[in-house]
Amino acid sequence: MRIIIASDHGGYEYKQKFIEYIENMNKHTVQDLGPYDDASVDYPDYAHKLCTYIPKDADVGILLCGTGIGMSIVANRNPNIRAALCKDEKSAILARQHNDANVLCIGARNTDLYRARVTLDSFLDTEFEGGRHLNRVAKF
Repeated sequence: MRIIIASDHGGYEYKQKFIEYIENMNKHTVQDLGPYDDASVDYPDYAHKLCTYIPKDADVGILLCGTGIGMSIVANRNPNIRAALCKDEKSAILARQHNDANVLCIGARNTDLYRARVTLDSFLDTEFEGGRHLNRVAKF
């Protein structure tokens, strides 16, 4: 799977840990869209940048900020994006199965690192069910 990842300063530390974690899986490629340090930045710049890569250059995206809320709002303004703000395994699974989510948003300040990794794993390991959900997703 081709994965892209971006954050703001609030999500920078988790972004760095996620990149290392994904690379150690040895089954996905991951591209870091920044920022490249923890200096204060504007999260919309990174959310917009990530959205330009899906679906042409990446299969899924990961956006990290303090709460995940701002990133998800910005990402969902793009017609190619179905961003899901997830805080646990169940929400990540259902976002993929029922909503065909292609961007995972996580808040680094309100989700501990262990829970964030479990959420990431669930998102990456789950596929869209299709079926009865196809018509609903088409209405997005």
